[in-house]
Amino acid sequence: MEKRILFLVFCIATLFASAQLKEQPMDSLTEKLIIIEGDSIMYHSIPLDEVYVFSKLKFSTYNDKLRYYILRRKTIKVFPYAKLAAERLSELNDSLSSIKKPRKRKKYTKEVQKYIEGEFSDELKKLTRTEGQILVKLIYRQTGNTAFGLVKELRSGWRAFWYNTTAKMFNISLKEEYRPDLIHEDYLIEDILQRAFAAGRLERQNSVLDFNYMDLENKWGSASTKME
Repeated sequence: MEKRILFLVFCIATLFASAQLKEQPMDSLTEKLIIIEGDSIMYHSIPLDEVYVFSKLKFSTYNDKLRYYILRRKTIKVFPYAKLAAERLSELNDSLSSIKKPRKRKKYTKEVQKYIEGEFSDELKKLTRTEGQILVKLIYRQTGNTAFGLVKELRSGWRAFWYNTTAKMFNISLKEEYRPDLIHEDYLIEDILQRAFAAGRLERQNSVLDFNYMDLENKWGSASTKME
């Protein structure tokens, strides 16, 4: 009788000890078993971040290669501004949702607009025309709205018209959209961004637009590095 009791105690102690294990060893042929608070959970797969396998860059001519790397330099330079603009807009919309009175909403919007202008203006003045146009496209990528539309929302329609007219003097359209599914250069910009995200050169911020990079890659194919 004592042997049976000792055997039972030994079994209970063994089970209790095994429940404290955090993770059991595994190999490529076994399942991943994790013990959480005494409960065993069997995982048939391990969740991973989305990973793209990029094709090797090939260029038809030296000029194509040169133009691509110039586009890459400009895109990586201006993307942080587009990312920051999207973050500020999101913060503004979150704050406005809690302000009910139109007068206070208008006052708060003006304060934020002045803050954003002060935050951006000095740096944006240093951008070239092509960098400015890329920025306008990336703002659309991040917000789903044109720079013209955002100015119109934050200020008056006349102010948006004036900004757009001024921009046109430098051959920049604030109404420019980002269409990597239709415009080859926009696809190249998206390709540059995805490679920069994967390499850690830029902090990833997904687009609000409805497109898939792999679908774009399949569409443009071998034309991906041929500059138009």
